[in-house]
Amino acid sequence: MTQDPVMAPRVTARAVPLGPRSLLALALVSAVGVVAFGWPFLAPPTSRVGTHTQDAPWLFAGLLVLLVAVVAAALAESGLGPKAVAMLGVLAATGAALRPIGAGTAGIEPMFFLMVLSGRVLGPGFGFVLGNVTMFASALLTGGVGPWMPFQMLAMGWFTMGAGLLPVPARARARTEVRLLAAYGFLAAFAYGTAMNMAGWPFMGALASDIAFDPHAGVPANLARFLAYCLATSLGWDLGRALVTVVLTLTLGPALLRGLRRATRRAAFEAQVTFEAPER
Repeated sequence: MTQDPVMAPRVTARAVPLGPRSLLALALVSAVGVVAFGWPFLAPPTSRVGTHTQDAPWLFAGLLVLLVAVVAAALAESGLGPKAVAMLGVLAATGAALRPIGAGTAGIEPMFFLMVLSGRVLGPGFGFVLGNVTMFASALLTGGVGPWMPFQMLAMGWFTMGAGLLPVPARARARTEVRLLAAYGFLAAFAYGTAMNMAGWPFMGALASDIAFDPHAGVPANLARFLAYCLATSLGWDLGRALVTVVLTLTLGPALLRGLRRATRRAAFEAQVTFEAPER
């Protein structure tokens, strides 16, 4: 019986463990994020909510505060050490640098496969922080700072965290793990695009269109409009993003997983770093 030539998955130390306070902060920001993304379907037709225009700055500030609270809770509770911070900085800088490569080209966004593999190896806590920091850094790099940025940060945090939550057995064959990550990347790429469509779709309310958000219509009518909006505006881009993520995960994933796992083992995140005075 021959063994899989690709190294089997191993349980690695989590750089940012999710403790009680971290989980509470994450649940809070996720709940606010769900409301922020889905308010067109949550607000009744009789409400006066019609557009994001006036409340977007407040939502922007509120989400950023909550995101910072998640990071602060992780730092205070789990003691994010210098080695984990260095790993976070390297991966976030790499992801931010990869994002402009596909700018203007439908669906060529290689940063997504890196987020999937990083979240898988380093865990959901690290993945959520990495997704936020990477999207924030890439927004500064590409000049994409605006009211949409906290939505991108939160959606990317969910995207990366989800890879760390995948129930892959510790001793499963590496090929099984890579295929599962590729399947997750394919579905999550569409989920990310759909979430970002929900963030921008209500701004079309002023346009005379059958796919624009209608604050006076019911949920079924707006859901049909939203689906038509996704099909008409972003299906091709989301499909391209999903396919690129799958191809890169299947081709580069095994080597990158080995490299990330080797780096986390050598970093020994659970070991405390101490400084001692030199002997005289």
